[in-house]
Amino acid sequence: MNEEVGENEFMLRPMSCELNQLSMPDGSAMLMQGFTAVMAGIYGPLEAKPQKMMYDKATVEVTYSPIKGPPKVDDRMVEMYIKETCEAAIIVTFHPATAICINIQELEDSGGILACIINAACLALINAGIPMKFTIAAVNCMIEENTDNFVLDPDIIKLQDAKAEFTFAFDSMKKDVICCHTTGCFTEEEFLEAMNKCKQASQHVFDFYRNLIKKFANVI
Repeated sequence: MNEEVGENEFMLRPMSCELNQLSMPDGSAMLMQGFTAVMAGIYGPLEAKPQKMMYDKATVEVTYSPIKGPPKVDDRMVEMYIKETCEAAIIVTFHPATAICINIQELEDSGGILACIINAACLALINAGIPMKFTIAAVNCMIEENTDNFVLDPDIIKLQDAKAEFTFAFDSMKKDVICCHTTGCFTEEEFLEAMNKCKQASQHVFDFYRNLIKKFANVI
């Protein structure tokens, strides 16, 4: 009984993914985590624009489109997080003087949108055959205002009671933190506990990747 409780403590919302949903990109992934859904498309390696070309490595470009209206300042911050996270995973020296374009379309935000975006981008990169040093798994969690309890992968209803929210992205090799985004007030101890819980839960995301790719590889 205790083992079951321990395992359930780090369970996330149900995940589902469809690869190659788009015909134009070199790779694509539509990912749902709970009711949060995003579509990621990868173009490249392509010929880079002269002003952005880097002769010793590939340039990573990210475009994020929210579900409604034009991109805002916060959306540009999301693009920065995706760009820096994916750049850390991609072996950019394999394709110098080229561009790898990552397009993200938000379909539904029901909580944990940044984690869902990063995971979808990683799956789309795998689908496109982009060489990577490691895969990336992102996990969202929150601290409840009144109880100080930690909730992994909360939905948008639970997030209304959050005093702090965390999104961590980990690499598949050493489980090091690649990306971190926080909002709200918290102590150093709470930050470290949130990171540890997300790190343990990230294994579920990596297992999901592995099972999905096995299924996809059998199909092709």
